[in-house]
Amino acid sequence: MKLKKISLTNIRSYETLEIEFPEGSTLLWGDIGSGKTSILLGIEFALFGLQPGQKGSMLLRNGTDFGGVTLEFEVDDMHIVIERTVKKSKTIAQDYCSITIDGDKRELSVTELKDLVLDILHYPKEFSKKQNLLYKFTVYTPQEEMKQIILQDSNSRLNTLRHVFGVDKYKKILENISIIATRIREEKRTKEGMTSNLEQDKKDLELKQIQLESKKTELVILESDFLLKTQLRKNIEIEKKSIEDKIKEKTQLEQEIEKTKILISTKVQSELDNQKTIKQLEQEIQLSANLNFDESKINLLEGQISSLNTQRVELNEKNLETNSQITSLMMKNQENENIKKKLSLLEMCPTCLQDVDPVYKSNVANKLDSDSSGNVNKVKELTIEKQSLAKKLNFIEQEILSCQKQINELNILRIKLQTIQEKKNRLVDLEKQNVSIKKDSELLNNQIDLLKTSVFELSKFKSIFDTKQQEFLDSQRQEKLSEIRVAELKREISVFSVQIGEITIRIAKTEEVRKQLNYLNELENWINKKFIPVISYIEKNVMVKLKIEFSQFFSEWFSMLVPGEFHVHLSDDFTPIIEQQDYELDYSYLSGGERTAIALAYRLALNQVINSLLSKIKTKDLVILDEPTDGFSDQQLDKMRDVLQQLNVAQLIIVSHEQKIESFVENVIKFRKVNGVTVKD
Repeated sequence: MKLKKISLTNIRSYETLEIEFPEGSTLLWGDIGSGKTSILLGIEFALFGLQPGQKGSMLLRNGTDFGGVTLEFEVDDMHIVIERTVKKSKTIAQDYCSITIDGDKRELSVTELKDLVLDILHYPKEFSKKQNLLYKFTVYTPQEEMKQIILQDSNSRLNTLRHVFGVDKYKKILENISIIATRIREEKRTKEGMTSNLEQDKKDLELKQIQLESKKTELVILESDFLLKTQLRKNIEIEKKSIEDKIKEKTQLEQEIEKTKILISTKVQSELDNQKTIKQLEQEIQLSANLNFDESKINLLEGQISSLNTQRVELNEKNLETNSQITSLMMKNQENENIKKKLSLLEMCPTCLQDVDPVYKSNVANKLDSDSSGNVNKVKELTIEKQSLAKKLNFIEQEILSCQKQINELNILRIKLQTIQEKKNRLVDLEKQNVSIKKDSELLNNQIDLLKTSVFELSKFKSIFDTKQQEFLDSQRQEKLSEIRVAELKREISVFSVQIGEITIRIAKTEEVRKQLNYLNELENWINKKFIPVISYIEKNVMVKLKIEFSQFFSEWFSMLVPGEFHVHLSDDFTPIIEQQDYELDYSYLSGGERTAIALAYRLALNQVINSLLSKIKTKDLVILDEPTDGFSDQQLDKMRDVLQQLNVAQLIIVSHEQKIESFVENVIKFRKVNGVTVKD
């Protein structure tokens, strides 16, 4: 990885600034507080974004609402540009992210961009959810943070270094295997409980199988007995059916006797009815012999009715004419009254338009009264005539009814005379019927005697049927009991078969669980006796190897910075051990320059170990040192030249306010602050 250029907008003390990074060694120089370290923070922000616990207010320039960083760099001949911005709303947070690779620009989320950068730099995937420790310890670590690592308690330092070296995976493996072992033990207890009844299930299965065979044998016997009882019941049922047929035959004969009796009774009744009818017919014939009928009387009466009808029509016409005359006269009188009323009110003649004389009115009124009086007299005469006509019409109606009645009586007499011969013929037929009825009655009585004889002979089957019916009920009950026992036994066999199947399945499953339990025992034994010791051994050997390599690099770098006086190495917990003339010195008793030398040597050694361990990472050719000479003497500063030459990296960036370092590097970029704003000279 090689940095090419960075552009800052409203980042800390910068308003706008663009810096190009050349290859080789470069010094970012300026007084303390001039904003040099902000460049390094901008690089880290561009690559990885805000880190856990890092606030946007640490980057955004005070008094501004928007800021951003654009970083250009090269990795494996790829030209990459990353843009990140922060924005102030309720809080200050990351706003926009994009990456351009060889001209292909993509806008991504914060997490997506970080994952992609880690992939480009070939950082292990597990660092995607962690702080940028690998970047800090291989590329850029503030000197004060390195001092804090050295001063940490041994457990915290070991955990940090395990994390950086990736050795914490062994610890994670042991933690996970401990969880797995716990779950294996829990699973074992569960499966031990599941297999605790296996032997009892096997005994139960054997017993159930013996009982099942016994019940099957019993079923064969019961089914044979059931078939015999069924056959016995069928035989008795056939015999009972035959007897039932005889009883039915007897019942039918008895019914036939009753029918015959009813038929005889009907015959007798018919004979009696015929006798009555014969007597009645004889009487009617005798009475009809004295009747006389004259057809001319009917003709005479019909002629009288015709003449009376003619008279009635004439009288009705006269009556209608009289009513019409009476109505006409009454209407004329009403008209006269209306004229008189109008005349009395008339003052002027409507024709000649002259006054009407009262005398004239009186004469006209008198004439009208005279006409009305004559009309009233005529109405009285016509009313008397109308009453006379009504009496005549009533008389004629009575005469017509009398004639009609006589005609009806003569017609009835004629009909009676016509039926005398029919009655004589019927009388003969009825006498013949009675003779036939007597013969039929005799035959029916003889038939009843024969039927009674047959009924008497069939009566004995009633007692036989009762006995056979009881035998049938007993055999049917025995058959039903046998059938119930067979069904119960079949059900028991079915239940036993199901239970045996369930126990067999349970045993098979339990056997499978036992195999699993045996496997779990073997697995637990392998984990405890082989896997955990191997992992612990590997971890120990890795840490020992790392400690030896780390300690060697640390001693070499420190010897270059502080030659001759001290002997340094690392303890098993990676704590720097400083010895002088065989006496161990406490870190706090060292001078500021010596403590800086310890931290720088520790930092450079850590960088070499990580780059060696993780040889595929793409940042091993880039080293950034922030104030690496803080507290150094002139002699130590001179030694710094050798250290920088010994680093042998493609791109080295040093942040320092020491002017002497300018002669150690190939490029110098100077900064100063003007009115609170950092500018580049």
